[in-house]
Amino acid sequence: MTDTTKPGIKVETLNRVAIITIDNPSRRNAIGRSLRQGLHQALKASMENEEVGAIVLTGAGEHFSAGADISEMRERVIPEYRELHVESSLPILQMTSGRKPVIAAVEGVAFGGGLSLACAADFVVAARTARFCAAFMKIGLLPDIGILWTLPQKVGRAKATELLSLATEFSAEEAMHMGLVSQLSETGRALDDALALAQSLSANPPISTALIKSALTNFNHSLNESLNIEIEYQSVLRATADHKEAVNAFLEKRPPRFSAQ
Repeated sequence: MTDTTKPGIKVETLNRVAIITIDNPSRRNAIGRSLRQGLHQALKASMENEEVGAIVLTGAGEHFSAGADISEMRERVIPEYRELHVESSLPILQMTSGRKPVIAAVEGVAFGGGLSLACAADFVVAARTARFCAAFMKIGLLPDIGILWTLPQKVGRAKATELLSLATEFSAEEAMHMGLVSQLSETGRALDDALALAQSLSANPPISTALIKSALTNFNHSLNESLNIEIEYQSVLRATADHKEAVNAFLEKRPPRFSAQ
């Protein structure tokens, strides 16, 4: 295991899994500017690390994240606001466009920007006692950090409109029913269960994993577009060493040994 620290962010690696922890527990892991920058750096480094096969994003202490750090919301001019929001988009682009699966391990609250981060993950493992809320409306702001795109992808446009417009809290059970949460855990076990899922995912062929994620990032393709993606990506994968290794392993009745080639 290695352990590095970035502003408000803790990064560890364990068995080909990068564990990125939002480390601001005294403020329920509120997301300030330095934390956003640190999160972007940590995600970028983990996506580029060949020793990492999957990423788990979690929060220190009892909560995933309560959202934006309101104490930093001082008055600025519009160009400064734009710069801040460009920075906020960078972690989301890493999570959704990066080539490795990202699992959010959610305990406690995932409110506002915390919910946005969870929605950007490929999988969400949540404690049964976790609570979610798209709280942006409560402070007179537009839902952001990618949630205008990611939430409808997860739950559909009608449900996303309801959640974003009413800003009501909902439970982990409700989140699973609507398709936002992938797996429920007992309280205090979300990280352990997310790590188990991440280790299973990291054992998959890396190129196949990357291309599946790429194909699904914009899933509203027409049939013809989807078929063209299949033709292009599958042709690449058929030529990889990992595909050949999987075929040989099947024929030889042994576990495959993938190498990202």
